[in-house]
Amino acid sequence: MLFAIYGLRATEVAKMRLEDIDWEHDLILVSRPKSRGRQIYPLLPTVGNAILRYLQEVRPGCSWREVFLTFSAPLRPISRTGLYSLTQRRMLELGISTPHRGPHALRHACAVHLVEEGLSLKEIGDHLGHRSSSATRIYAKVDLSGLREVAAFDLGGLK
Repeated sequence: MLFAIYGLRATEVAKMRLEDIDWEHDLILVSRPKSRGRQIYPLLPTVGNAILRYLQEVRPGCSWREVFLTFSAPLRPISRTGLYSLTQRRMLELGISTPHRGPHALRHACAVHLVEEGLSLKEIGDHLGHRSSSATRIYAKVDLSGLREVAAFDLGGLK
């Protein structure tokens, strides 16, 4: 959900810490390694509920401050590669047939959705944490039909 809704990078999700989620004010604070900045997003109820369910039912109690951990021993924060494998596996399970599977495909789908919503390239770049407008220009020409399947990515059944 963090990839598809917020357009986060795998590294940003992997490095997300428990204190980056402000439950009281419904906010997510994202560290942007590429721009060396931080960005605040509203914590949408669907995202908050999914993270809360993960924290309460799936994530083992431990001293790690990162939100997302590996599923098998040794217990440690999940890597961006681990997130890629997890996302790719889920997309295959759902029968999503696109040339690229993984977190970046979902980030791209987020950007396409923002294009379809009529946001400017500047607004999309800001949302994605792009430092340069040239990084956002790719979305001026997108294959909307090829990305709709990815944009419909379903996290149902993920535990």
